[in-house]
Amino acid sequence: MRIIDVHTHPIFFGDGRKETAVNQLVTHGRTLGIERMIALGDVLRYGARPDEKQLVKLNNENGRLQQLHPDYFIGFCYLNPLLGERAVMKEAERCVTKFGFKGIKLEIANNASDPCMRHVMKAARTFNIPVLQHSWSTVNMGPDMKDHSDPDDTAGLARRNPDVNIIMAHLVGIGYRGVLAAKGLPNIFVDTSGAYPEDGLVEYAVEHLGADNVLFGTDLPIRECSVKLGSVLGGRLSATAKHKILFSNTARLLQLY
Repeated sequence: MRIIDVHTHPIFFGDGRKETAVNQLVTHGRTLGIERMIALGDVLRYGARPDEKQLVKLNNENGRLQQLHPDYFIGFCYLNPLLGERAVMKEAERCVTKFGFKGIKLEIANNASDPCMRHVMKAARTFNIPVLQHSWSTVNMGPDMKDHSDPDDTAGLARRNPDVNIIMAHLVGIGYRGVLAAKGLPNIFVDTSGAYPEDGLVEYAVEHLGADNVLFGTDLPIRECSVKLGSVLGGRLSATAKHKILFSNTARLLQLY
């Protein structure tokens, strides 16, 4: 089957930026059948709240991956919503026009329920691109997790912005309650990344969200691609559902083909 990985960090805390390392990663991915990787950037190298100059460095690095392998890597623009509308719109426009980035990536600068998210939603509408929001179940976690968007927070963002496509990251991290939070919201897509695969969870997501709203993602290099692939290829799913998850949903969402 054709495969697109919607959630990767080829450069991670500075590692992997050398051209030899990039080439090795492309070879590794293609060996597994992954024909395109969505590169989300080295999002935590400067901490949770990078400034404007740091964002430019990180996004330029992501753009360089595309320049090295334009037929393999597709970049998302990493943003910090706390920097305000001017900064958000400026960097989003730069990333789209200079590099042709296909989406926006958000990490843990702030919670998805915060008012500053309106700036990101404006950028997504303006450039007609989706937003990938780091999401993780924060139940039974301490106050230091307040800027990690709980699936309920990400679902609320999608509900307030029905005209923006939102990828709720980390299926294993959001778990079953995350799937239920996304249920009934056609503009939410859940990616399969995050932690070790859990038997039956991908099938549960397909049952409640539909195969059209589940995307294959690994969170490479934190997770091993082959292990995450096994959760889909070995799942109790139809061949059509597997094809949608592994390839066609992301291709359609990002208008790749």
